Order: sequence, then C-alpha cells, then structure tokens
Amino acid sequence: MAKALYLPEGYSSALTLRETQHAIKYIKDLFQQTLSFALTLDRVTAPLIVEKGSGINDDLNGVERKVEFTIKEIGNKEAEVVQSLAKWKRMALYRYGYRPGEGIYTDMNAIRRDDDTDNVHSIFVDQWDWEKVITREQRNEEFLKETVKSIVKAILYTKRKVSLRYPVLGTAMSDEVFFVTTQELEDRWPDKTPKEREDLICKEHGTVFIRQIGGKLASGKRHDGRAPDYDDWALNGDLFFWDEVLQRGLEISSMGIRVDEKSLASQLAELGAEDRMQYKFHQMIADGTLPLTIGGGIGQSRLCMLLLDKAHIGEVQASIWPQEMIDKCSAAGITLL
Repeated sequence: MAKALYLPEGYSSALTLRETQHAIKYIKDLFQQTLSFALTLDRVTAPLIVEKGSGINDDLNGVERKVEFTIKEIGNKEAEVVQSLAKWKRMALYRYGYRPGEGIYTDMNAIRRDDDTDNVHSIFVDQWDWEKVITREQRNEEFLKETVKSIVKAILYTKRKVSLRYPVLGTAMSDEVFFVTTQELEDRWPDKTPKEREDLICKEHGTVFIRQIGGKLASGKRHDGRAPDYDDWALNGDLFFWDEVLQRGLEISSMGIRVDEKSLASQLAELGAEDRMQYKFHQMIADGTLPLTIGGGIGQSRLCMLLLDKAHIGEVQASIWPQEMIDKCSAAGITLL
C-alpha cells in the first residue's frame, strides 16, 4: 500500500450491505438524470477499449502503463483498455453532429493498473464522463464557473433526496462553491504539499473548485499533473467536497474547457510532447475541425461514498485490494465489497 490507509476511529457503516446496494443504484439513477437535465446532455455508448497508437487513449501523467492485449480476429492487432475518455468524447461530438449548447455523457469504466490504492483510489475507475460543445466566446473563466455551479447543484439535489430516503445519513454539505487557483494556494501555504493545501482549503470552505491545474507554479513545481492535449490548463480545475468521515478534501470531479489550437501547441511544447501532432485527433484540433468543448469526469464511486458516509471506496465498488488492506479494513469495521 503505497498510500496511507486512514481508519476512522469508531467507524461503522450507517447502512447495511443490502441497503448500500440499493442506495448506490438510487444515487446513480438519480444523479445522471439530474446532471443530464442541468447541462443538456444526451446519454451515449462509449468504448472500453481503443486501438493502440490511435492517440485517443488518455495518457494521464504520461508514465502510467496501459492494460494492453492483442485481438485474434484482427490479425493480433494491439488494443488498450481506456484510462479515460477525454479525447474520445470530443471526437464523438464531431461525429454525431452536436452543436453549441448540446452535449453527451456516458458511463466510463477504466483500469489504471499503476494507481496506488487507499481509501479513495482503486485500480478500477468508474465515472460519468461528459462533454459539451461551446462557442469560442464561452472559453472563459466565468463560463467555467457557471458550469461548476450547475454540477454542484445537481450533486446537492441528489444529496437531499438520498438524505430523505435514508435519514440516518446526516452529513451536511456546503452549497456555496469557493473558487481558488493553484497559485493562490501555493502563495498561502508555500511550505505545504499540494494535497495538504487541498485539505486545508476544503476544511475552511467545504465545497471548493481548485482552478488552473497542469502548468508550473511560481515555485517551478506543478500542483498536479495533467495531460497537455485535452484540458486548457488556464481554464480547468478539480471539484472537491470536505469529507467528514475521512477528514479530508475529496475530489469528485476533474473538468475544464478543452484545448484549442493555441493552447494545444503551447502545452505540448511545454512538456516536449510535440510528437503527438502526428495523431489525427491533434491535427483535427489544430485545423479547427473538432468543435470547441468543455467536459470532465465525475467519480461514481466517490460520489456514492461521499453521500453514503463511507470510509473506503471499496464499500461502494467491487475491485481488487492488497490483502493487508483487506485485513486492516475488516478489523476496523470496514467491509469491502
């Protein structure tokens, strides 16, 4: 276990295993309908696998190994399990003919074999991936903030409905979003790590959107890694809620206005990744073929654990865990599915 496992003292699940399963379905059904209405999104079908070398798979921080295999039916052609659908969604909006103000969402399942596991990280990733066509005039900070507020309203509405169905779940959530940049966090707490800064600001404000992730800060360091070819680092961010059970800020969504031809070129150059311009996806951004978009991912299991007052993501999703973690969780009253 490369990351620290947090075992809340005196923890016990507020819901039984069977109640938990019912509640997970209720949250997923309700939230995706609410999100779809709030952002004007259609549900679409998305791939679990893509061709290796297509340029469509997410490279995350550029070092994570993808799950690869060959396909017998296509001459042992190599394929990869997706790590996210950030690029595929933008291509889909183009192929399906979506216009500004319209968008899509889908269930995204991925395997990230190199992720460290802890209370909130699993090698199995499940989230609602969404993407929406915007105009060039909407590529600004104000539009980003308004979209974040719409997502928060959808989460809080779901929270209220869940609390009515399960009154034993009483954790409060702030409905006021506090916006802050990564540079402002570094200026305030220069001696803290990025994760420590996230926890400190979330404890103060409850619901926080941390902006501008990917580029270098004044210190020369990055707050966190972000691929250079989907989010515009000046117009993106992560949405956090204070998790009372875990006593930390819990990231629920990573999102942003996507790169245009200028930000794509500058971000690729900053990371020395100009070779990606060989791919069709990147060329279609550079020549203006792909639409301008905003999009992101919203963690399904993380949202469930937050709304159900769970201490471990393994209480709301079935995955594989180190035996040491299973044993420690069991001893602390945490039952992993």
